[in-house]
Amino acid sequence: MKIVIIGSVAAGTSVAAKARRNTEEAEIVVYDQGKDISYSVCGIPYQIGGEVESIDQLTPRNAAWFKKRYNVDIFTEHKVTKANHETKTLEVLNVVTGETKEDHYDVLVLATGASPFTPPPFNQNEYDNVFQVRNIQDNRDISAYLSLKQPKKAVVVGSGFIGLEMTEQLVHKGMEVTLVEMQDQVMPPMDADMAFRVEEHLRAHGVRLLLSDTVKTIDGKNSVKSVTTTKGETLEADVVFLSVGVLPNTALAKQMGVEIGPTGAIAVNKKMQTNVPDVYAVGDVAESFSVITGKPIYRPLGSTANKMGRIAGDVITGGNLEHRGVLGTGIFRLFDLHVGQSGLTEKEAIQEGYEYETLYNLKPDHAEYLGGQELTIKALADRKTGRVLGAQVIGKGGVDKRVDVLATAITFGAKAEDLFHLDLAYAPPFATTKDPVLYTGMALDNAIKRNPLMTPTKILAAQEKGEAIQIIDTRSKKDYEKSHVKGAVHIPLGELRIRAEELDKEVPTVTYCNKGVTGNAAQNVLINHGFKEVYNLSGGNKNYQSYVTMLDAKKTY
Repeated sequence: MKIVIIGSVAAGTSVAAKARRNTEEAEIVVYDQGKDISYSVCGIPYQIGGEVESIDQLTPRNAAWFKKRYNVDIFTEHKVTKANHETKTLEVLNVVTGETKEDHYDVLVLATGASPFTPPPFNQNEYDNVFQVRNIQDNRDISAYLSLKQPKKAVVVGSGFIGLEMTEQLVHKGMEVTLVEMQDQVMPPMDADMAFRVEEHLRAHGVRLLLSDTVKTIDGKNSVKSVTTTKGETLEADVVFLSVGVLPNTALAKQMGVEIGPTGAIAVNKKMQTNVPDVYAVGDVAESFSVITGKPIYRPLGSTANKMGRIAGDVITGGNLEHRGVLGTGIFRLFDLHVGQSGLTEKEAIQEGYEYETLYNLKPDHAEYLGGQELTIKALADRKTGRVLGAQVIGKGGVDKRVDVLATAITFGAKAEDLFHLDLAYAPPFATTKDPVLYTGMALDNAIKRNPLMTPTKILAAQEKGEAIQIIDTRSKKDYEKSHVKGAVHIPLGELRIRAEELDKEVPTVTYCNKGVTGNAAQNVLINHGFKEVYNLSGGNKNYQSYVTMLDAKKTY
């Protein structure tokens, strides 16, 4: 059996390695039009910024290493230009010499990856100071340019993972950075109220944000001198980075009659098989599917690509591995802030038609007396089943731990109550006695069964509609006078039992404190006093004020 793999980054090399581990009988050949194999795309911003000393650290393996270790023939700078599945033949171009040869296969694996999207007007010309971050050659070109030209002003277009990571590194290199994003928030896949915390952090580090805007015109012939946005902002630019997403490289697949799924990537089953017999697709060119909904989704990540590659390599050589789907789990660092998410966002839960409960949990990542700092967790659970649907976590420490625990729980179908019963590691340097994950589960379960939550979105919507609602601020007078929820009356928790008679038990009531704990205690007091409908403001006044600030800011975009 001859296995031919097109593409030699994370997915392609994983196919080859797993197939060889399973059998010594197969001939395995890999073609890649680039110079480098098995490199870390995600590490490129950090090498450009100087955190990674050498490009060689991102490319630890080459074709010779693979040949010696796995007896796999990898041909770099070779582009497969045509494929005929009826004859199982390929036309392969040597991009260095221009020579063309024909090869054959028994099994073909498409690991052709994805290419960065070039938005207008940048797609109308080539500029020597406009870059995209996708491969090691991009890394070499960017590093050479920065070293030679020493740019001072940078424009970053797009605020996904790479755009934000590049922004961080450019600031570290002393550049003045303007970030332009077409949506009205950074990190568009996140919920706006969580992304706003990221926006505030960017501004605090001197990054200028232009949201709900995009580049309209470019001044400069061979080099960009400045750009002008659709809103009329003119930005000087010594260097420009484009980070507006990627498109799967499906041209060869379409030529062969391989089915393209609803996401625009190649449709595959759980064994990574396409609709064409003996043709597989893995990595950034292929669709995945949601663990929660079962629907196709496209999440081009190196971790997923490696997993897909291993599955395909196993199946091709007689194994029975299957892809179990993904949650879209991701994390990034922005200066000293860590941001992670897994599962459905609130936007996605609405789109999927879930009746869900939303919790904002503001807790220290570990004991405050040992320097613990606040984490903000936004978590969702299905009200009908209690199943945890998703979470977004922001903080300066412990984010990765909580996101990974939550991702694991969601993968195995955990309910909110299950989170509380997890036996997580505890010691003051690492966690609090009631870890933020445990508290998240406890509060979500309470919200579903007895103590419903009210989000800032809902409380403002109720007031906008003129609905009858009484809001109780249970904090100190000093805190109340500093800032409070619109329409709130001040009744400290210690006085609430005595003064409960001042309130109408028949009117929907919202209690709150600064972050949520005391508000929950007040909620219980009123429930036990016979109040019919009592909510706790999720995340308390601190989360409410952040939300109101976000709404005010969006009016200026």
